[in-house]
Amino acid sequence: MPQQPRAVVIGGGIAGLTAAAALHLGGRQVTVLERAPSLEPVGAAISLAPNALRALDVLGIGDRIRDLAAWQGEGGLRGPSGRWITRTDAAAAAERFGGPLVLLHRATLIESLAALLPPGTVRTAADARLADPGDDHRPARVSTPDGELEADLVVAADGVHSVVRRTLFPAHPGAVYAGFTTWRLVIPVPGAEFASHETWGRGRLWGTHPLKDGRVYAYAAAVTPPGRRAADDEKAELLRRFGHWHDPIPAVIAAARPEDVLRHDVHHIAQPLPAHHRGRTVLIGDAAHAMPPNLGQGGNQAIEDAVVLAHHADDLAAHTAARLPRTTMIARRAVRAARLDMMRNRAGIVLRDHAIAALSRVGPDLLLRGFDGIADWRPPQPPYAAVQSGTAER
Repeated sequence: MPQQPRAVVIGGGIAGLTAAAALHLGGRQVTVLERAPSLEPVGAAISLAPNALRALDVLGIGDRIRDLAAWQGEGGLRGPSGRWITRTDAAAAAERFGGPLVLLHRATLIESLAALLPPGTVRTAADARLADPGDDHRPARVSTPDGELEADLVVAADGVHSVVRRTLFPAHPGAVYAGFTTWRLVIPVPGAEFASHETWGRGRLWGTHPLKDGRVYAYAAAVTPPGRRAADDEKAELLRRFGHWHDPIPAVIAAARPEDVLRHDVHHIAQPLPAHHRGRTVLIGDAAHAMPPNLGQGGNQAIEDAVVLAHHADDLAAHTAARLPRTTMIARRAVRAARLDMMRNRAGIVLRDHAIAALSRVGPDLLLRGFDGIADWRPPQPPYAAVQSGTAER
């Protein structure tokens, strides 16, 4: 009997676990090496667009995620005073892109992906290094504290500051600071009633969205030099920056404990890589194309990467050909969106807000066009579980 091809995945986040599940379903023996002591994700919630949900349909868990997630309903864009700049139409977006936009805690997605893998697949507290990327004549090698592993395929899903990326492409400048920092929290906010919204101010923004379990997911961003931290705590920093904005923002901040608030500087890959692979080693997710979060596509593109990789696992050049142009395009759109969202010029902000409001009045579909070519993507392989059960996609 031929030996089952072996894949080693470095990184047990969303990108790594999705790739591991897709490769396992494709018939490969998979080992996931995660350096953290557990798979408990550092983060808050994740928004999944129809493109990522279709990729999860390939794994057979798309409907499960739709069921566990909050479907994004009515809401829109506001100014700091609470004035609505534009309203969103969730039904129109779902009709245009073939499915809903959903929101769930990252831990829920991680648990669902890990459940697709055989016991013993994931090794935590495993600090892995790429020893040899391999080529057509020799396997790739990964070193761990317990020894070396050989593999027909190594998948590097080790994040925005990827060590494997530096090994494969030492001349590449790597990730750079995007110019702003973010805060995220998931908390209960008793008595809070609100419509989902994102609020844009001068060089800062805030978003508030309900989760299905009754908690609130909130995020904020502000233009600031890298490496800064609050002199007291990050809750106090949020109060200083956003405590005077419209409801329910002050109530959300008040309900948080200092330890609930996560803060991270945003880094992205401004210069695209020459390829997403070298030898038998491939980069996916943030390791390959980290982008600002302003389109909400970072995790979605990682999920796309994983199912496309499983389709092209025997031809990494085909994977690069399929993914590099698309992720480069989306990353550039995310950079442009960040510049628009985080604008600091007062005159430019007035012009921006009036233009968005006018476009919304002329036709809501005009704003949705910004996601054409992104949210309407379909994976290269069936099945689509949601289609088969008749619940969502058409």
